[in-house]
Amino acid sequence: MHFDVIILGSGPGGYVASIRSSQLGMKTALIEKESLGGVCLNWGCIPTKSLLNSAKILQSIKKNGKLFGIKKDQIKIDYSQIVNKSRNVVEKMRKGISFLMKKNGIHVIHGNAILKKEKKIEIFQEEKNLGEYSASHIVISTGAFPKIEDKFQYDGKKVITYKEALSLSSLPKKMIIIGSGSIGLEFAYFYHSMGTDITIIEICTKLFPNGDDEISDYLKSSFERMGIKIYTSSSISSIRKKNSNNGIIVEMKSSVGNVVLETDIVLYAIGIIPNIRHIGLEEIGIQIEKGFILVDENYRTNIDGYYAIGDVIQTPSLAHVASHEAINCIENIKGLNCQKIDYNNVPKCVYSSPEIASVGYTEKESKEKGFQIKVAKFPFSALGRAISDENTNGFVKVIFDAKYDEWLGCHMIGNNVTDLISEVVVARKLEATSYEIIGTIHPHPSLSEAILESVSNAYGRSIHL
Repeated sequence: MHFDVIILGSGPGGYVASIRSSQLGMKTALIEKESLGGVCLNWGCIPTKSLLNSAKILQSIKKNGKLFGIKKDQIKIDYSQIVNKSRNVVEKMRKGISFLMKKNGIHVIHGNAILKKEKKIEIFQEEKNLGEYSASHIVISTGAFPKIEDKFQYDGKKVITYKEALSLSSLPKKMIIIGSGSIGLEFAYFYHSMGTDITIIEICTKLFPNGDDEISDYLKSSFERMGIKIYTSSSISSIRKKNSNNGIIVEMKSSVGNVVLETDIVLYAIGIIPNIRHIGLEEIGIQIEKGFILVDENYRTNIDGYYAIGDVIQTPSLAHVASHEAINCIENIKGLNCQKIDYNNVPKCVYSSPEIASVGYTEKESKEKGFQIKVAKFPFSALGRAISDENTNGFVKVIFDAKYDEWLGCHMIGNNVTDLISEVVVARKLEATSYEIIGTIHPHPSLSEAILESVSNAYGRSIHL
């Protein structure tokens, strides 16, 4: 069977590409070896947010229940129900994508795809060969899988990745999390809220290594106040099972010397690897560099008719990035004049508590690039909405170019900042200066006022600080 477009992988890149392809009138097929939605929907973005929402509700009641007139003497955690709820959300979303495939007339094929020359694909279900398909254009969107070093004895039970962490059969008393990117931070907050003793080990000098320094420092202090133990500038020497009580012994080298810790479970959260093995890239001759497929600005590989988007290419490994790359890739195939993605204007979010959201350059990066900058912050503790919500942790930080008033970056930490960041993304997209932001009326009371106040503060015009 021949199609105009065949897409490999049904994550936020693949299923969006298939829908846009169908919208543009192209005969489209989507190949997925597991469940529709990919890692993001089934084992990442969606189920983790359900778990985190449960944790935030629990912590809010524990911390502020009395203030809001809510009695909290008999609070009990039904961990299995929390996990079941997250899986039900996944199932609902999965059915939604299945509906969209049918609505848009997309031919969904379940199986393992092997790329062939001349834009052909062979598909297998276990040992069964389902035959060969061809297309005028093939888009590779196969996502990524967890990065883990073999020497640390990953077994999916005592040494686990995010996938197992989403549905543990019972709550561990102790957990060590290796890595403090978004995955590590979100699971640290969730399991700590459930009552697990959490230790984070990070090889870099600061928690949340890619964040602005002040954000990272504030997050570290916030986590430590919760009771989460943190080791930065630390590397793992060994992970081994303890025979006496089925525990795990973790040895590491840290800034305070060699440290030995005992835990019930180790969660490996040090990143992901592009899922491009065993799909036939070598046979076709598609170029790979440092484990990523090489593409041009239109997501074309070096072989005509083959494209790649999402986690398999060297752009930010984020669901919303993959979705936009999908749309651009398909529109380029159709010959449309679409807008190029500005990868410096991609919002990056962590959904722990406090939440983190950022876009653009950090203060350090701005200085390294030679900008003369104006920097200012506004704390949520000075904001009426945050005070009324009894959630005053965090701040909004803005960075402007002093010469041209360009908005170089914005970094937030606090309640609901993952929603607030979109205003900044749009403003930067439209090349708004501080003048436009200060002249824009923000609703009162709202958390968004922190953006207005921080920008005003950079120019000595903050009213409430």
